[in-house]
Amino acid sequence: MSLFNIKPFLSKNDKIEKCFEQFPSLKTLDSRYLSRLNEKIQFKTLTSGQTAYEPGWNCNDFLMCLSGQTRVFKRSESGREILLYKVQDGETCVLTTSCLLSGQSFPAASIADKDTLLAAIPSALFRELMAASPEFSAFVLDNYGVMLSSLISLIDQVAFDKIDQRLARHLLSNRISEGNGDTILTTHQQLALDLGSVREVVSRQLQDWESRAFIKTSRGKIIIVDEAGLVSHLGI
Repeated sequence: MSLFNIKPFLSKNDKIEKCFEQFPSLKTLDSRYLSRLNEKIQFKTLTSGQTAYEPGWNCNDFLMCLSGQTRVFKRSESGREILLYKVQDGETCVLTTSCLLSGQSFPAASIADKDTLLAAIPSALFRELMAASPEFSAFVLDNYGVMLSSLISLIDQVAFDKIDQRLARHLLSNRISEGNGDTILTTHQQLALDLGSVREVVSRQLQDWESRAFIKTSRGKIIIVDEAGLVSHLGI
């Protein structure tokens, strides 16, 4: 079960073309498999804040993000969360792939950070293509390997990096350019959830950096003033 909706704002042919633009490796499939893919592929949308998966849900599709973004995270019994990774346009979901390959249920939670369009290959066709098409299996495993590496990097950071290192890296990795500098649109609470920490620890570190003119904070926004100051906390 999941809470996906299907919205007809683009024709299926338009969505298929968008899928091939984002994932050009699919164009290399043998014509018979490409025909099966065009016939069976589905397109699903999530609105911002909507749940894609909860722990224990079945994975019925191989998902490819065409636009938008979802976040995949683990939640403890006490309610604390840690961000595992985000899936953006042109990326696949490593845990969904793992579930399809192993037959296990989804082990985490996933929600949409913004309105998101997904291409979905039904599980039966996914297994058929994995068994019959070397090009498709190479495409899946290449994407799986990239995302798995990011998970291993996260484990290293959680195990060996201090909170100031992880927070600095997170801010620098998620900034967007605005007229008054590089900005991160987030809250202290969301940062704590992303890092698997608590709000008080994150707020204390942000206040220290603001007092040293590394950053400026306001409601729902953090502006990087001194990039070098944050970089100095990366431990590199």
